[in-house]
Amino acid sequence: MTQKTSLSYRDAGVDIDAGDALVERIKPLAKKTLREGVLGGIGGFGALFEVPSRYRAPVLVSGTDGVGTKLKLAFLLNRHDSVGQDLVAMSVNDILVQGAEPLFFLDYFACGRLDVATAATVVGGIARGCELAGCALIGGETAEMPGMYPDGEYDLAGFAVGVAEKSRLIDGSTIAPGDVVLGLASSGAHSNGYSLLRKIVERAHPDMNARFEGDKTLADVVMAPTRIYVKSILSLMEKVAIKGMAHITGGGLLENVPRILPENTVAALEKSAWPRPPLFDWLQQEGQVAEAEMHRVFNCGIGMVLIVAREDADTALAALQQNGETAWRIGQIAARQGQAQVSV
Repeated sequence: MTQKTSLSYRDAGVDIDAGDALVERIKPLAKKTLREGVLGGIGGFGALFEVPSRYRAPVLVSGTDGVGTKLKLAFLLNRHDSVGQDLVAMSVNDILVQGAEPLFFLDYFACGRLDVATAATVVGGIARGCELAGCALIGGETAEMPGMYPDGEYDLAGFAVGVAEKSRLIDGSTIAPGDVVLGLASSGAHSNGYSLLRKIVERAHPDMNARFEGDKTLADVVMAPTRIYVKSILSLMEKVAIKGMAHITGGGLLENVPRILPENTVAALEKSAWPRPPLFDWLQQEGQVAEAEMHRVFNCGIGMVLIVAREDADTALAALQQNGETAWRIGQIAARQGQAQVSV
C-alpha cells in the first residue's frame, strides 16, 4: 500500500503566511484613515464604530458596490494603484447623495492566489480613497480561493456606512419647476460602462501607451480613478440647501437623474453646457455609438448632479469651484407633461 503524504493548506493553494503578511502591510495604511468614532483597529472579528455625538437624530445610510469590468483593464495593463479609489468612490458617492457623511468603509478582496504586493497596492488605493472621503478603513476580508479566479486576477467589493441628521436627509421631494441643475465634472469614465469601453478598445486596437490627452496616455485616461465628491459637497451643504443629488453611474444621466425627481417634474439638460472630455468622443467615434446610448451608458463628463433653487445656483457654483470642483449649470427643472423625465 502506498503511503499517503501529509497535506497542508498551502498544498491546497492557500498561503496563510501570505495573508498574515498582507495584514501587516495594511495596518499602517488603515491607520492613516482613522477618525473620530473608531473603536479598536484592524484585526478583530468585527469593526467597532461609535456614531459621533454631534448628531441629535442620526440616520445610518449604507451602500455597497464593486469596480466591475474595469478590473479587466487593470489586469491587462498591470495597473492596480487606482482601482481601490474606484471601489471607495462608488459607495461613498452613493450615500452622499442622501446627505450622509461617510463614517467607515470595509473592503472584500478575493483571489485565486494571493500576491501580497498586488493586494497591498490595491488596498493602498482603498486607503487613499478613504482619506479623500474622510472615512475610516476599519476592516475587510481577504479571501484566497484556489480555482475560483485565474492567477493574477482578483475581485473587489466595498461597503460604506455614513450618517445624516434625520431632519437634513436629502430625498428630492422639494424639487420644483424653476430649480437649477448643476453638473460636477467627472475624472473620466469612473467605473461604469467598461464592458462597452473594453469592447471598443478591442475593436480599435489602439496603442494604450501613446499620448492621448495632454501628457496622459490612453491607459492613463481609461484607468483614471473615480472622483470622490464628499468633502466639497459636505462643505456646500453648510452654505446652501441642496434639494437633490444624483451620482452618475451605470445608466448615465438618462437613468440616474430621474431617481431623485418628483413624478411631476422633468430635468431639461443642455449638453452644450459642458465640454465633453476627449475620451467620450473617441469612444463614440471608434464604437459608432449612438448619442442616446452614450448618455445611457457613460457619464459623458458629469460625475455628480446637484439640484438647487435658482437663487442659490451662483453661490453653489462659487463654493464648489473654491473647493476644487469644476462645475457648470447644465439645465433646469420644468413641469412634466407626459415626456421622459430627463432630456439631453
